[in-house]
Amino acid sequence: MIAALVAALSTATAVWLWTGPNTATARLNRLTSVREPFQQRSIKHLITRSSPARRADAWRQASIELCQALSAELSAGRTPGEALTRAITAVDFPDPEALRPVMAAARDGGDVSTALLSAAPQQGGEGLRRLAACWNVSVTVGAGLAALVERVGSTLRSAQAHRRDVTAQLAGPRTTARMLATLPVLGLLMGSALGMRPLAFLFGSLPGLACLTAGIALDACGLWWTHQMATRAENS
Repeated sequence: MIAALVAALSTATAVWLWTGPNTATARLNRLTSVREPFQQRSIKHLITRSSPARRADAWRQASIELCQALSAELSAGRTPGEALTRAITAVDFPDPEALRPVMAAARDGGDVSTALLSAAPQQGGEGLRRLAACWNVSVTVGAGLAALVERVGSTLRSAQAHRRDVTAQLAGPRTTARMLATLPVLGLLMGSALGMRPLAFLFGSLPGLACLTAGIALDACGLWWTHQMATRAENS
C-alpha cells in the first residue's frame, strides 16, 4: 500500500511539473494587457461564459475604458454632458441598458451622479460609483472634471493591475489544490493495478462506504475552502 501511495504521489508530481502554470508568462500577459489603452476584448463573450467574478471583472474593465474615453472627450473641449454621452456610446458595457438613464440625464441636464449610482452593479461597480462622486464634486464645488476623471481612471487601472497580479500568483496554489484532489483517484487506480481491490472494499461493505463518503466530503470541503481563500485574496 505504501509503494502504491508513493507511486501515485510521484505520478501526480510529474504531471503537475509538466502541465503546471508558468507564473512568469501569466504575469507578462497581465502586464501586456494592462498597458493597452483601449483593450480590444469582447465583454459580451465574458458574460456568455458568465460567473459573478467574470461579470464583475467586465464591469471594472468597462469603467476603466469609460474614464479613458471621458477624459479624452473632455480634453477635446466638449461639455461634460456631451462628453459622457459620447464616452458611454464608445464603451462596450456588460449591460448597456443599465447606462441608458445615465445618457438621458447627461443629455437633458439631469442628476448624472444619481443615475451613475443607480447603474453601478454591486460587484464591479466601484468605478461608476467613483465617477459619480467626481461628477458630484465637479458640479457642487466647480472642480475640473477632466483632472478628477483622469485620477479615478489611474486609480482603477492600478487596482486592476494589482488584482490580476494576485490572480496570476494564485494560479499555482489553485492548480496544486486540484491536483491534490485527484490523488485519491490515482491511489485507487494504483491499488487496483497491484491487485488490492480497493473498489470492492469501498462499495461492498459498510465501513468502505463510510470511508468513501467521508473521503469525498473532505475532498469537496478542501476544494471549497481553497476557492474561498483564493477569492478573498483576489478581492482584498
